[in-house]
Amino acid sequence: MKVMTKIMFSAICAAAMITSASAQDSNEVMLSNGIKYLDVPYVAHTLEMNGPEELIINCDEVDCTTFVEYVLAESLSPTEEGQVAEGDFAENLQKIRYRNGNIDGYTSRLHYISDWINNGVSNGFLEDVTATKGTATEKLSISYMTTHPQQYKQLANSNENVAKMKEIEQSLSGQTINYLPKNKLPYNGFNWIKNGDIIAITTNTPGLDVVHLGIAFYVDSKLTLLHASSTDKKVEVSKVALSQMLKDNSKWTGIRVLRMKK
Repeated sequence: MKVMTKIMFSAICAAAMITSASAQDSNEVMLSNGIKYLDVPYVAHTLEMNGPEELIINCDEVDCTTFVEYVLAESLSPTEEGQVAEGDFAENLQKIRYRNGNIDGYTSRLHYISDWINNGVSNGFLEDVTATKGTATEKLSISYMTTHPQQYKQLANSNENVAKMKEIEQSLSGQTINYLPKNKLPYNGFNWIKNGDIIAITTNTPGLDVVHLGIAFYVDSKLTLLHASSTDKKVEVSKVALSQMLKDNSKWTGIRVLRMKK
């Protein structure tokens, strides 16, 4: 597999790719790697570059999705003397971000999180925990990107990309997913939600499936979210419980819980 990359490695990237040797459990590795990004600035659209689609690595600026992708890519990578090789990191990131790990234009990137999850499950590096633990089901109805093409640089002036994206949306629509409704999530979480699990927040926004990603983190028995916050413009641990975050946002309906498989 050819890895096409535009890498912006910096001191932050280098430091993030030094893995704690004491964190042996896969989930604890996810959490340990995620914590290293605390206070990294939140910046949207860092993957939207001019020119052909290629793998972007920019650990200096993250949004909620790229933050989780970088943490997952590092956590999946082998370590040697506590460090992750840049090539392994890039290869895993490409597997995470692109359908079946292949870069073939803008629409090969997994823009919808349900598609992102399906890719991770089918390629063996993610487990959909809520597939068995979720208490509710929902039939996906996906259309947001093609009904709002002006919001996306690579769709606004490309009928070809819009048509390809519409095919992807249609392939996702009608799929049934399990999730945990927000009124079923207690302050202290559940014993089946582990530190380091990936939390995908579902939404009632028409045409969308998921609007936010983060990492589960129990603080004083309270389930919180380690995430790149668009409000506070940085990676942080939520000050309130995840259950309260969900209650405070009328467009958030619940969560899907994913776990790294290594």
